[in-house]
Amino acid sequence: MRLKNYTICLILCLAVTSCKKGFQELNVNPNTSEKALPQALLAPAITSIVQANMSRSQRLTNELMQVTVDMGDTDGKVFRYDIRKSEGDYLWNSWYLELSNFNDIYKGGEQLGSNSFKGISLICQTYVFSLLTDTYGDIPYFNATKAKEGVFMPEFDRQEVIYPELFKKLEMANELLKTGTNIPSASDPLYAGNAANWRKFGNTLYLRLLMRVSAKSPALAVAKIKDIVDVNSANYPIISSNAESAALRWSGTAPYVSPFATWRPADWYTPKLADFFVNNLKEWGDPRIAKWATIYNGKYEGIPSGYPVGQAPEGKSTLPVALQSEPLLGNILNYAELQFLLAEAASKGWITTGTAKGYYENGVTSGITYWGYAVPENYLQGADVKWTDNLALEDKLELIHLQKYYSLFMTDLEQWFEYRRTGHPQLPKGAGLPNGGQMPSRLNYPVYLQSTNSANYSAAIAIQGADDLYTKVWWQKP
Repeated sequence: MRLKNYTICLILCLAVTSCKKGFQELNVNPNTSEKALPQALLAPAITSIVQANMSRSQRLTNELMQVTVDMGDTDGKVFRYDIRKSEGDYLWNSWYLELSNFNDIYKGGEQLGSNSFKGISLICQTYVFSLLTDTYGDIPYFNATKAKEGVFMPEFDRQEVIYPELFKKLEMANELLKTGTNIPSASDPLYAGNAANWRKFGNTLYLRLLMRVSAKSPALAVAKIKDIVDVNSANYPIISSNAESAALRWSGTAPYVSPFATWRPADWYTPKLADFFVNNLKEWGDPRIAKWATIYNGKYEGIPSGYPVGQAPEGKSTLPVALQSEPLLGNILNYAELQFLLAEAASKGWITTGTAKGYYENGVTSGITYWGYAVPENYLQGADVKWTDNLALEDKLELIHLQKYYSLFMTDLEQWFEYRRTGHPQLPKGAGLPNGGQMPSRLNYPVYLQSTNSANYSAAIAIQGADDLYTKVWWQKP
C-alpha cells in the first residue's frame, strides 16, 4: 500500500506524455520526433482536465452550492458539508498529471518555434494552477512536476506568492499570442486552432483571477483590472461574445463524448434539485429551467438543502437525463461570467468603460442566449432581476452574483470559489448544517502526502493552518 501511495504522489512530478484512447489520430509519426509534439498533447490534456472538473462539479459544487441534494443520512453527504478527507485526492492527482503535459507542450512550442503553443501552454498552466491553489490553498508550484530533475518531494509554496507568478504567465501568454499563428485545428478542442481566441481567453482568465485576489491585494488587482479594461484595452483583447467562450463543446463523437453520457440514468437523476436553484428560475420565468430541471407532479419543484438527519423530504425535480450528453457542460469560462466580472468592477468604481447596468444586463442576456433561448419579454424588468443604480453596493453585488451563479452552472468549482470570495448569492442555511452553516473553505490535501511528502506537508500546515475544511486560504482570510 505504501508503494502504491508513493506512486500516486509522484503524479505531482512525473512528466506523463502518453497518448490516450480516442486521440490516436492526433499523434505524430514517432520516426520524425523523439518526443510527442504539442499538437498531440494539447487535446488529450484539455479533455482530461474538463472531464475531471465536470465530475467534481456534479459531485461537490452542485451539492455545496444548492443546485442538487444527494439525499440520505450516510456519511459523506456533501450537501451537509460532510466531505471525506479523501475527497480531494482525485482532483489533486488529475490536475497535477496534466500539468506535466502542459509543460511538455511549452517545450514542444520552443522546439517548433511556435509562440502559439507556448502561449496556450502558459494559459492552461495558469488555469490548472489556479484551480489547485483555490481548492487547497498553499500547493507545490515552483518545483511541481520536476521528477526528471530529481525533485520527488516538492515543497509547498504560499498562495500569495503563487498568484503573482500566475499573472506573469498570463502577461507572457498575451505577448506570445500577439504574434502567434493558428495551430492545427484538430489539436485544439476549445478554439479549433484560433490563436486570437486563445489570447482573449487568457486575458479574460486574467480578469477572473485579479478579481479573486482583489480584496487581499487591492492595489495590484484594481490597477491591473483598470489597465486591461480602460487604459490598454487594445493590448488586452478579451472575450467579446458567447461564441468566443472557452468551452469544450462535446460533439458526441469520440473522443469528444461527455463523461456523463456513459452514466446510468438512475445515477444521474438520483440527486434531487434544491429549492434555491429551482425557485429563482421559476420566479424569474427563466427559460433555462426547461433545460436544467424535470417536471414533478406537473411543475418544477425543489427540496430544501441542509435538512437534518432523519428529516428527509420527498424527492422532486431532478436534472434531466438529456443533460448527460449536453455539449455546454464542458464550460470553462464564458462570456456571461466576464460581463458579471465587469459589472462588479464598474459597481465598485474600478472601471469607467461601460456601466455596471450595461454589463449586468449583458451578462443576464448572454447567460440565457448561451443556452439557446431567447430572453423573455420584460425579463430584465422583473422585480428580482431589475437593475437600479441607486441600490446599495451589497444589493448590487447580490444581483450580479445571483445571476452569475446560473452562468456558472456545472463549471468546475467556480460557484464555490466565488461564494467563498464574496458571500454571494445568499444561500439559505438548513438546520442540518454544522458550524452554524459556515461554508467549507477548502478541500483536504491528499491523505497520502502525510507519509510520502511528510516534511513539506507538515511545513505547509504549520504556516497555512490545520488541514481541514474550514481553514481559509490566503485570498479568503480577513
